[in-house]
Formats: sequence, structure tokens, C-alpha cells
Amino acid sequence: MDKPPAIFLMGPTASGKTGLAMALRSHLPCDIVSVDSTQVYRGLDIGSAKPDAAELAAHPHRLIDIRDPAEPYSVAEFRRDALREMAAISAAGRIPLLVGGTMLYFRSLLDGLAEVPAVDPAIRSDLERRAALSGWPALHEELCRCDPATAARLHPNHSQRICRALEVYLSTGVPLSQWQAQQQATALPYNVTQIAIKGLERPHLHARIEQRFDAMLAAGLVEEVRGLRARGDLSEALPAIRAVGYRQVWRHLQGNTDAATMRQEALAATRQLAKRQLTWLRGWQPAAHTIGTEPEALRVVLQACGGMANYFDNPRGPHPV
Repeated sequence: MDKPPAIFLMGPTASGKTGLAMALRSHLPCDIVSVDSTQVYRGLDIGSAKPDAAELAAHPHRLIDIRDPAEPYSVAEFRRDALREMAAISAAGRIPLLVGGTMLYFRSLLDGLAEVPAVDPAIRSDLERRAALSGWPALHEELCRCDPATAARLHPNHSQRICRALEVYLSTGVPLSQWQAQQQATALPYNVTQIAIKGLERPHLHARIEQRFDAMLAAGLVEEVRGLRARGDLSEALPAIRAVGYRQVWRHLQGNTDAATMRQEALAATRQLAKRQLTWLRGWQPAAHTIGTEPEALRVVLQACGGMANYFDNPRGPHPV
């Protein structure tokens, strides 16, 4: 290999990515980089399924707890931070193992990012006001008229992406899909092995989602969100609070839903998230190795990773990135 190795371990929420990554780290000289748009925020622990303290002590994760939830974290910031961490890991003679379910983050590494001009914050505020009155499906219909290519990729309730696409169009007069088509791909300086956990039957994945969310509730998710609300500087307008699970508990604590309704809404939102993630992976290019969470998954992953463990045995030493 003329470039240093890296591993992308992708999959839908609740599919077992973290456990598999920690097992893989016991077989290969890997350091884990989190690819999760919620785990970047401090204080969002239970609902984001962050590894616990013992797991992090044994298997440190980079790009966890790097941002206060009052401060949004962008895709561009992730790409910058991930490339920095990957370079540091490679320079230390180890393999970057990027693990998570935020597919847009992975895509930003592979394809680069479009240089979209800054948008007027007042436009976003107006869109959020209109969504509160009419609902995000109504704004999705608007997006279908001005940017059908982007709208076709989005669920009618995917508020963050709908808002972003509309604010770009309203600010620039150019659809987001056109900006993205103009982007210049920057070659990733790694030989990447891509692994996707997408071999799960839907009922099995849904059962895992339900079991995990109930475990989050038992572990104190409601109290965690209550503590976030008590800060006084957070709101549903922030990406951190719009995250699946957190938004539904936040609304429950506002008195909008009872506990049973909150649970059902959170489960429905998590299932929708998993569906979106799997849709991304089905169209993923270049194609990733597909695995399930069956016992032989680790063996399949190690086989796919081939001779990575021998890369740093090269007498020339690790290649600089």
C-alpha cells in the first residue's frame, strides 16, 4: 500500500458498531475516531449512546465531548478535525478506525465539501418559525419545488437538512444540489477499507432500537435532559437538542407529551433515522463490505482489512500524511 491504512465502520443506529470497533481494536493497532454528530456534545451522554467511562478508559475515542451543546458543530468542522486526528494516529504508527452512523460526515471525508457561501441567520430563524406553524413536511414540499434533487434524498421530517437546503437556496438563489455538484473532491490520503453493518433484518434492528432506548430511560435519560433544560441557554433550535431521543424527551418535559407518547415518538424517530442511514448505505459508492452483527462479523472484518497490521512493519516506517 502506498498510502497509510484507515478503516470506516459504518451502520445504522443500534447496530452494534461500538462493540465491534472495540473488539477490532483488540486485534489491530487501531485508534478510534467517533463519527457521530451527537456524541461531539458534552453532556449528551446517555441518549447518544456514548461509551461509558470504563469503555473509554480501555478504548479511547477521539472527537467525543469536544463541543458545548449551545455551540453547533458543522460538517466542515468535523472534516477538519477528523483529518487532523487521522494524521496524528498514522504518525504514531497506528490505524485510524472511524466509527459511527453520521453518513454525511463519512461522505465529507471521501468527497470533500462544496464551498457554499455564508447564509443569513435571519433566513434560518424565519424557516424555523414557519416550520413551527406549518410543520416540516410543508417546507419539504417547498423544497421539492426549488431543489427537487435534494428533496428526493430527504425525509419530510428531516428538519435540519430541509432547513439547510432551503436557507442555501433562499440566500444564494442556487439549489444546494447544484452547489454540491460543483464541489471539488479532495483525494483522501488513505487506503480506506469500508465496512457497513447493514445485514440486519428489520424486525431485529427495531427490537435492538427498542431495547436500547428502554435501557437509556432506565439509565436516566429523562434526568439528563432535565439537567440540560435547567441550564437555561439551550433550546430546540439547536442541533444538539434536535437529536433523536433528546428532542422527544425535551418536548415531554415541556408538557407536550406524556411519558408513553414520548417513548413511542422517540422509537419512531429512531427507526426513521435507521432507515435513512440504511438508504445512504445502499447507494454508497464505492461499495462497502457488508456484514451483520452475527458472531462471525469480527472475522469477516479482519479478513476485509487484509494486511493492515503489516503496514507499519515496513522498514521505511509509517508514511507521513
